[in-house]
Amino acid sequence: MNYRFQNLLGAPYRGGNAVVVNNTLLISPVGNRVSVTDLVKSETITLPSQSSTNLRRLAASPDGVFLLAIDESNRCLFINLRRRAVLHRITFKHPVAAAKFSPDGQLIAVAAGKLLQIWRSPGFRKEFFPFELIRTFSDCNDKITSLDWSPDSDYVLAGSKDLTVRLFCLKKSVKYNKPFLFLGHRDVIIGAFFGTDKKTNKVCRVYTVSRDGAIFSWGCSEIDGNGNFDEPVEVISEPESPGTPDQVQGNNVEADSGGTVKKRKNFDGKDGDTLDVEDRFQLHRLKWELIKKDFFMQAPAKLTACDYHRGLDMIVVGFSNGVFGLYQMPDFVCIHLLSISREKITTAVFNDLGNWLTFGCARLGQLLVWEWKSESYILKHQGHYFDVNCLAYSPDSQLLATGADDNKIKVWTVSSGFCFVTFSEHTNAVTALHFMASNHCLLSASLDGTVRAWDLFRYRNFRTFTTPTSKQFVSLASDQSGEVICAGTLDSFEIFVWSMKTGRLLDVLSGHEGPVHGLMFSPSNAILASSSWDKTVRLWDVFEGKGAVETFPHTHDVLTAVYRPDGKQLACSTLDGHIHFWDPIEGLLMYTIEGRRDIAGGRLMTDRRSAANSTSGKCFTTLCYSADGSYILAGGNSKYICMYDVADQVLLRRFQITHNLSLDGVLDILNSKNMTESGPLNLIDDDNSDTEEGIDKQVRNKLAYDLPGSMPNHGRPVIRTKCLRISPTGRSWAAATTEGVLIYSMDESFIFDPTDLDIDVTPEAVDAALKENQTSRALILSLRLNEDGLIKKCIIGVGPADIPAVASSVPVKYIQRLVEALAYLLENSPHLEFILRWCQELCKIHGHSIQQNSRNLLPALKSLQKAITRLHQDLADTCSSNEYLLRYLCSASDAK
Repeated sequence: MNYRFQNLLGAPYRGGNAVVVNNTLLISPVGNRVSVTDLVKSETITLPSQSSTNLRRLAASPDGVFLLAIDESNRCLFINLRRRAVLHRITFKHPVAAAKFSPDGQLIAVAAGKLLQIWRSPGFRKEFFPFELIRTFSDCNDKITSLDWSPDSDYVLAGSKDLTVRLFCLKKSVKYNKPFLFLGHRDVIIGAFFGTDKKTNKVCRVYTVSRDGAIFSWGCSEIDGNGNFDEPVEVISEPESPGTPDQVQGNNVEADSGGTVKKRKNFDGKDGDTLDVEDRFQLHRLKWELIKKDFFMQAPAKLTACDYHRGLDMIVVGFSNGVFGLYQMPDFVCIHLLSISREKITTAVFNDLGNWLTFGCARLGQLLVWEWKSESYILKHQGHYFDVNCLAYSPDSQLLATGADDNKIKVWTVSSGFCFVTFSEHTNAVTALHFMASNHCLLSASLDGTVRAWDLFRYRNFRTFTTPTSKQFVSLASDQSGEVICAGTLDSFEIFVWSMKTGRLLDVLSGHEGPVHGLMFSPSNAILASSSWDKTVRLWDVFEGKGAVETFPHTHDVLTAVYRPDGKQLACSTLDGHIHFWDPIEGLLMYTIEGRRDIAGGRLMTDRRSAANSTSGKCFTTLCYSADGSYILAGGNSKYICMYDVADQVLLRRFQITHNLSLDGVLDILNSKNMTESGPLNLIDDDNSDTEEGIDKQVRNKLAYDLPGSMPNHGRPVIRTKCLRISPTGRSWAAATTEGVLIYSMDESFIFDPTDLDIDVTPEAVDAALKENQTSRALILSLRLNEDGLIKKCIIGVGPADIPAVASSVPVKYIQRLVEALAYLLENSPHLEFILRWCQELCKIHGHSIQQNSRNLLPALKSLQKAITRLHQDLADTCSSNEYLLRYLCSASDAK
């Protein structure tokens, strides 16, 4: 029962910035979680940590170890990416629009409103307050929108909404630092970047980009030939400019766009020139001039995202019309100008090498990785546009199919978290899915009035089941043999029966007086159970054509019905929050679970009652038995998923599917200060019209327009669970929720386990265990050390009779190392039968784990297969040669 969060599938990219670390790891925000995609291995994982609201900004350290995740409530998580653990937390006092690590990873620049804050990166230190604020600059007149560090981590460029870019100096020797202003832009600054000389890696240029598509290239007027403005030069005092008005601030120096110093002031506000040599040198040297300006694209398209690769001296920009451009600097040479969508691009980023470009479209929920040299896509990742309605596990638990309101069906590989096929033939919402026993055929029902059969070999729709008049299907079932397909309707209250082979309509089952939302065949016989909003559950004998065999009445509308895997029990949930268990053979009610108090929790913004007292509408809309039928999962209109013991009717565990306060129904206690005469403050649309949706905050698309006079729930979807499915192996289960498809697993291979070395795990301990004939302990110690020589030594040291016992003691996480060692020994050891017995016992004992984690073990298994195939071929050749030789000798002896 120790299920843990494993992954999040089907959730689209809704906004915020994406980052690429270690050249191949794409990190993007998904709601209040962080998704990490390995572009080489084609794997996606979701970190188990959650923020309080939707994430707004991500920043990764240069070495890819630490991640800074900042949400819409200005709360920040400092995460260790390798261990997937939250190290520290901090809350900023102002909205954070940008954050970036310094190139050496020691400092973090944070744009908190109008303030530029420089923090020391906490790292692995255990401190009471790990974040140390080093400096704060308050020179900007409006919100800071972009940040960039110089290669030496001494300077920061900050672009602001006041149409200026400021250059801040962080050197300790500079005591009185007035930032230099880059002026001339006529729209909000989107990006500001340092350009370096390729030979010396010294800063020689500054690029500033604004939302209207203008890009300015700035050069320093007093820069040496090596592109270095940090070398000492002779300090020349400048006379005061006549007619310059006095300044109020005493520690500032004002400069125009050309960098001319206008006035110096002391702390007391009087005229004077008492700055020391180092300070005057820094202010004197930072004189930048506008060298060149150009426009990427004219109106009406707006520039919404940009990034700069310092090594290649290239800039990539994305526009509001879905067009992106790649330009070679400093000559503004256009390399590519292509359209990837019709919606605006909300994030654009280079990888470390600069050969891959990552784009995000929040309105489409899409992330694209494009290789600009070969002009080909590396990744097209798109979750479901709207909420997921239904789930289905394949019989081998390797695949998971999802159907949603966006009319699409996606099939995912559970182990990698990747979608490998999308079917979009349906013209309305997909409401039910069912895998056939063959594992390669998928059935789907939709509100468009069709039931379709999909071939997962050829990725095509090979059969479509329809009715004489258009109906809306909301439930689906198939018998064990796969010969009969049944679907329940929402509008006509009927059940339609088709033949799988011919596609013909065989029968129409009538009798329900409400929508048929639940259908399931008994696993032990051909009896079909249906649940309806007419407060009944009916059993049908489909093959005999007898109609309804038996009816189970209830006091409230029945929402769903499921059979226990052995077919001897039927569970159904009703609108009053109860779960009823029936004996389908005897037709008796066995017991009832009152689950309304268990599922109660979470208060909507419009609720007048507290979460503890408001249980109206709290009911289970989906049920699912475990593989052995000992417990049942139940979910519905709540933030909880309940797990009950069937025999004792007790609550075993309650899973809270999210802590995201951006969703409605998560909080139990609301703040009364947020209640106004016009309704809840959070539902009043007071957003800044200048806010870029998908860039400054995550957006969620609505199915339809708001009706006139209604009070829409702007951006606050209600948390609920629409479908639950347990894998046939019983090792994991999936839940279709408002945030996406949550996968929970108890497999050790899916749970991160840090290295388990200690002072007792040494080569000497391995040798001592072998001498004491503790072969099992010796093998595990060698696997923990990961020393090839010791692992092979321990394998050879195990007696043939002890192989089954030792193989069963090996933890699942060490199977890959053991298989690699066996593959090597097969090719280089003379003990062939001994090693083959090892392989046989390992497959017998750990076959299930190997199958579940086959994707990660595939390289090692292929090496083992290659070794066995080569060995088999050599032995076959030797045996054939010996056989022919013996035949020749026998025939020669007979001839004599």
